Amino acid sequence: MAVSLIVITQGFTRFKNPRKLACYAGVVPFEYSSGRQVFTRRKISHRANKELKKKLHMAAMAAIRSRGDLQRYYERKTREGKPKMSVSNAVRNKLIHRMYAVIKRGTPYEKIAS
Repeated sequence: MAVSLIVITQGFTRFKNPRKLACYAGVVPFEYSSGRQVFTRRKISHRANKELKKKLHMAAMAAIRSRGDLQRYYERKTREGKPKMSVSNAVRNKLIHRMYAVIKRGTPYEKIAS
């Protein structure tokens, strides 16, 4: 995952911020509209980098299965009634933001005490 992300982002210089990387990876939902009609469910872009999305999905599944704050986040959101795929997509997005922050700050990831 790390090597793929470094290669795809050209050492995290290709994207200015994590939101652009998340859009490229296909983990950001966009409003779905057609003419005058706006649909309530948001859709994921099909133009995403599919290989990166697959690897992020595997990383998200590993994060959800292991004990930690992402597992608690996933369980809390599914108990609230959110669709499981929507929540796993949010976990992918959180992973991108965390990886991007670690690289840009140059410091190891530290969990904030809650």
